[in-house]
Amino acid sequence: MKRALIDNWALFLGMLLLMVANGLLVTLLSIRGAGLGFSPLTISLMQACYPLGALIGTVSVPPMIAKVGHIRVFSALASMVSTAAIVHLLTSDPYSWSAMRFLAGVCFPGLYVVTESWLNAKSENRIRAQVLSIYFIIQTLGPALGTALVGFPDPTGNLMFGIVSVLMSVAIVPLLLSNNRAPDFEVPERLGIAKLYRVSPMAVLGIFFMSISVSAWFIGLPLYALGQGYSDATASGALVVAMMAAGISQYPLGWISDNTDRRYVVIGLSVISALAAFWLMMDPSPRWTVIGFAIIAGATLPVYSILAAHANDQLQPGQVVPASGTMAFLLQFGQVFGMLLGPNVISMADGRGLQLLVMIFGIGVALLGIARRVSREAPEDTGEVLATGVIGMAMPGMLQAEVMTELSEDNSPE
Repeated sequence: MKRALIDNWALFLGMLLLMVANGLLVTLLSIRGAGLGFSPLTISLMQACYPLGALIGTVSVPPMIAKVGHIRVFSALASMVSTAAIVHLLTSDPYSWSAMRFLAGVCFPGLYVVTESWLNAKSENRIRAQVLSIYFIIQTLGPALGTALVGFPDPTGNLMFGIVSVLMSVAIVPLLLSNNRAPDFEVPERLGIAKLYRVSPMAVLGIFFMSISVSAWFIGLPLYALGQGYSDATASGALVVAMMAAGISQYPLGWISDNTDRRYVVIGLSVISALAAFWLMMDPSPRWTVIGFAIIAGATLPVYSILAAHANDQLQPGQVVPASGTMAFLLQFGQVFGMLLGPNVISMADGRGLQLLVMIFGIGVALLGIARRVSREAPEDTGEVLATGVIGMAMPGMLQAEVMTELSEDNSPE
């Protein structure tokens, strides 16, 4: 662990700053947008521009890295997202905010691809697992710290946007000062959605549906809390608790799924999320809101990692990395719908629409898991679930997929 930190401190620090900035910005925009009088539809359309941009960024940025190199692309993209944060500060209309969310969506995947590919190339096999564990901690801790900053006093309303811009600008410094040379980079291949569906319908449909649920509660929770009369600090605090619960639950749930049919775990988590949502429909009091959404977060966010592992169990080692790009695309595609739905359903069902949405998708994924379990047995040989951040991550799984490929090759018969 110490060696991994020493060898990759610049990348880890840069990634941490980026994750803090992104976590702060996405929550800040929802809360400030509500304060400026943006309607739930306006907020949802604005936030949905991020995954729309990410769909383009995940495809367009890797060729740029292959052409001009990691550092130039990282520097350019970091400058653009820093500029986007400043534009949020200087304007207060939904059109410019939506355009800047789209720009950030295009840029952040490139920043993540640069970091993940660099980490993977620079990590020796003997410390790769340690690198991955540190990377996951950053994925979990960074957005949570950023969201927590929303509750800090900001009398002028400008401080937080300034902090976002500073964090994004400073994130490039460690990388530029590091004595590590950039690795060679090849544009990863893609495994088509149709082909991946033939291998694992459960992974394709489950990731898409659950990403709708996750992004809906992630964007909708602060707005729901504000509607319940919470302060900005309390609303952001509820989201921080949910994110931490999701991070803590990943490893034990991953271990359980490594030792049983992963679909049983997905079914169980989906049922738990549906029951928690139903519970919150019956009792939406402030205390139970925090606890209930923490349970929902802990039951929904790890599903991506488990379903990715379920797909990998049925893929050849050489297909794992291409499949990770396809699953990341499905994740972003689902998040577009979730961000559109989340803020707009809050007022439905007597103010319990967000809980109803989570319950419906929880039941849907559970039924999907049951149907797949009835029709097909579990793979005989399974790999490991590698925890991955989902919220704020536009290209999750590249580094994890590389490690999964190595694990598969190591466990293959001689």
